[in-house]
Amino acid sequence: MRRLSFLLFCLGLPLLLPSCAVTDSSPVVAARNAAILAEPRGDFWIGRRYFVDKVRFWGYVRRPGQLWENSQLVVMDESRLKTPDRLPEMPSGAGLAHGFDHNYEYRLTGTFTGRKVYDPNADMEVPVFSPGNYEVLNRTPGFLFSPKDRYHPKYIPAREIHRTTPSRM
Repeated sequence: MRRLSFLLFCLGLPLLLPSCAVTDSSPVVAARNAAILAEPRGDFWIGRRYFVDKVRFWGYVRRPGQLWENSQLVVMDESRLKTPDRLPEMPSGAGLAHGFDHNYEYRLTGTFTGRKVYDPNADMEVPVFSPGNYEVLNRTPGFLFSPKDRYHPKYIPAREIHRTTPSRM
């Protein structure tokens, strides 16, 4: 009887919790998406820096008016222009380090090269973006995909796990 009661409790608990959780249909997400859909269009990109230790991808890039869910994780081709955070990964003293601009939002000019590169630390093939210019739009733009997401500088975003290569034997 105790097991049955516990099982029923466990099955019923999730029905009570969604009202406490922030979902993708929450007003916060709807307001953010409405703001994105109202962005002025143009021949530029919106980039969001997503820094993870030891990986070589830069972050996410999308067209104005395109939701972040449809953005692409990219590696930057720095042959024309260095990224704004092109600093030592281990600075001496109290200066800024590579990745200081995590979650900054940029207005970018440039193009996708059509190439993909393999990032061995992330174990992913990622498209290459060749930037022409950067302009900081917002240093604190808030959440990227969902208010429930939790950032950790040592882990790739959970939404990218499906892109890693199958385990090698």
